[in-house]
Amino acid sequence: MTHPGEQFYPEGVHWDDPIAQGTLPELLSDAASAFSARPAIEFRDRPISYAELEAMVEVAAAAYLRAGYVKDTSVALFLGNTPDHPTNFFGALKAGARIVHLSPLDGEIALSHKLIDSGARVLVTSNLSALLPTALKFLDKGLLDRLIVCEDDRWGKVGTPQAPIPNSSAIVTFAQFIDGATRPAQWPTVDAADVALLQYTGGTTGLPKGAMLSHGNLTSAVSIYDVWGRPARAERDAIERVICVLPLFHIYALTVVLLSSIRRGHLISLHQRFDVEAVMRDIEVRRATAFPGVPTMWIAIAGLPDLDKRDLSSLVTCASGGAPLPVEVAKILERRVGMKLKSGWGMTETCSPGTAHPKEGPDKPGSIGLMLPGIEIDVVSLDDPTKPMPSGAVGEIRIRGPNVTRGYWNRPEETAEAFVGDRFLTGDIGYMDEDGYFYLVDRKKDMIISGGFNVYPQMIEQAIYTHPAVQEVIVIGVPDEYRGEAAKAFVKLRADAKPFTLDELRGFLAGKLGKHELPAALEFVDELPRTPVGKLSRHELRRQQCSQPRQQHVASG
Repeated sequence: MTHPGEQFYPEGVHWDDPIAQGTLPELLSDAASAFSARPAIEFRDRPISYAELEAMVEVAAAAYLRAGYVKDTSVALFLGNTPDHPTNFFGALKAGARIVHLSPLDGEIALSHKLIDSGARVLVTSNLSALLPTALKFLDKGLLDRLIVCEDDRWGKVGTPQAPIPNSSAIVTFAQFIDGATRPAQWPTVDAADVALLQYTGGTTGLPKGAMLSHGNLTSAVSIYDVWGRPARAERDAIERVICVLPLFHIYALTVVLLSSIRRGHLISLHQRFDVEAVMRDIEVRRATAFPGVPTMWIAIAGLPDLDKRDLSSLVTCASGGAPLPVEVAKILERRVGMKLKSGWGMTETCSPGTAHPKEGPDKPGSIGLMLPGIEIDVVSLDDPTKPMPSGAVGEIRIRGPNVTRGYWNRPEETAEAFVGDRFLTGDIGYMDEDGYFYLVDRKKDMIISGGFNVYPQMIEQAIYTHPAVQEVIVIGVPDEYRGEAAKAFVKLRADAKPFTLDELRGFLAGKLGKHELPAALEFVDELPRTPVGKLSRHELRRQQCSQPRQQHVASG
């Protein structure tokens, strides 16, 4: 049986090629055995070999075992892009625990919910001033039993602001945590079916829900990309230098960069944050060969005033994910530097893989590409999710595959609503053309994707409602040249309350929300639209904005 789009697959790749499954500790151990002395990570100019990485992971795993953080235990990671992430990620998994990723970009409301919902009573963070004060609040609120603090200076001093570590019996530095930990005679048994990661994503209630991603899901995702890229890798037969500025707590970076690079023995050039000139130095001076980014990063590169004089010739693989890539940005990069950049699609619930573009194939501007090997994608009726739609017809995109989550943590009702049999309803609206290429046109869910990060309107609304002048509020996504989409708040004021500026609102919300969640625009209205039963209607507001653009009373900033 030929699957839609399979005729455009790279030569020698078939939809039904075997997709391997295993566990994440095995993935790292196999790589360390095969690539022992080869550098796995380069951070602050310091290389860390595969053997060194595995040794660090085994010490961490022994410490987690000693502390009792084993099977059925959730370990929360509140870390940025440093080697502390893979050390603790693989270390806790090797001990048999499951990981809970917490985003440093989130505000207290979302982070507190994720800790409570996941049951994680231990949190691993860093002494960076951007992280530790927030982590200490969770300890003060009684949400944690133990806080493990990694000291950033152990990777070299770079002047990054740090916070003092308080003296408390509940707080231990990572160095103290691992001190004296010894490798056990036998490591705990970890199965492919075990939940490896609770990766939080949007919920119908407005609160994030944890997608249960098993070891098998995540290793399948790596294998799917392996199968897809096999011909190109065989042709090059090279060790790639992969730029990682994507945050490792995000599923895209975790699968596409960290896990996939380790599986193939590549070098991960790890950046703590996105700095366009630092990335350009990695490309032009250190001759990086692969750069997976999100649209905001490519927009920054496309906006360089001297772009046509920059040397991006070392790049062999470029990718854009996390959010739709503006067609105009892709055109600029192709016109000015001869780089063809195409956007694929995936989700937290699919461990990232969904669609991709083959190197050769028809040019389809705006398409998200073909379904990847081992993954079945179709389009179903918006009114009846059991009814497949013909090519060209718009409906909801549905997916199944070995990489797809089994459901949401402690959410049986939302899990049941998300599946038709073993097919996951993505909430994305789109269509498939006659060649098997998919296109996205809208989202059923209210989620906003801003700079590649999920932003949930109800979370923002809850925070805005704490402002004493606000009577009602609806937040929707509006087009944003840089982020792709940004949050805009429509506010009805209380009687006799005075309007406030966007900057005043953002100042009020600072700390309550993450920076990426702060509204980028504000408009005051006399009334907000409602459903027939009297509920505020986000859908109707969006429809009004599309058909009758209003005068914005307060300019976006």
